[in-house]
Amino acid sequence: MNYLHMALTATLGTWAMTALGAAAVLPMRRPSPRLTGPLLAFAAGVMTAASFFSLLLPAIDMARAADGLPAWRVAVMGLLLGAGLIWLADRLLARAPGGGEARRLRLLLLSITLHNIPEGLAVGVAFGALAGGPPASMAGAVSLALGIGLQNLPEGAAVALPLRQSGLSRRRSFFLGQLSGVVEPLAGVLGALMVARMTAVLPYALAFAAGAMLWVVADELIPESRRSAPPHLAAAAFMLGFAAMMALDVGLG
Repeated sequence: MNYLHMALTATLGTWAMTALGAAAVLPMRRPSPRLTGPLLAFAAGVMTAASFFSLLLPAIDMARAADGLPAWRVAVMGLLLGAGLIWLADRLLARAPGGGEARRLRLLLLSITLHNIPEGLAVGVAFGALAGGPPASMAGAVSLALGIGLQNLPEGAAVALPLRQSGLSRRRSFFLGQLSGVVEPLAGVLGALMVARMTAVLPYALAFAAGAMLWVVADELIPESRRSAPPHLAAAAFMLGFAAMMALDVGLG
């Protein structure tokens, strides 16, 4: 099996883990409206931890290891561009049919999807680099794919559960939840094919995705969760989601 096939297989696996997380909605009835706030706060905690530990910190580390702009500048540029894109998407979606909740759910799906693109690129680059690297680096590429796959479990649920709570059917909530991960195999193949160029772009892409996710968290999920639940309950759910995602990210290295 060549490295392109390995990258495709690995990112198909990370997509499958997203689908497995989204499958949490299949056995459940529509959650009580009282769960709206805690579910959104939990999703916000997951996304915030993923933004820092899966995206921003790796982006800074990669930028420090490369020659070029200072690491802080790479992170700030990517972060603000990502937030700006979601702000623009928010303005455009405000004109689309559907109420505020429909717009919020579209932004949630968009931000998670954007977050999965650089993760897929990272896996593809890791496997593509093996073509000119030592055989021992295979373990690092496999570990990266495994870690991202396990992180995708709560992310799939973080998309699907709010969709289910909003009134979508179980199957549609699952379908849209797993759809956020379908970009990873595409990005993985692209990263393996263009490993040299993607290595240079990856820090910006990671910070860009972090900015997109943090904008949705700050502008949509946290305010809505505090409107739908007692503030202390929303804060506790946020911390639980953050802790769960942080444990996966840090524990898996």
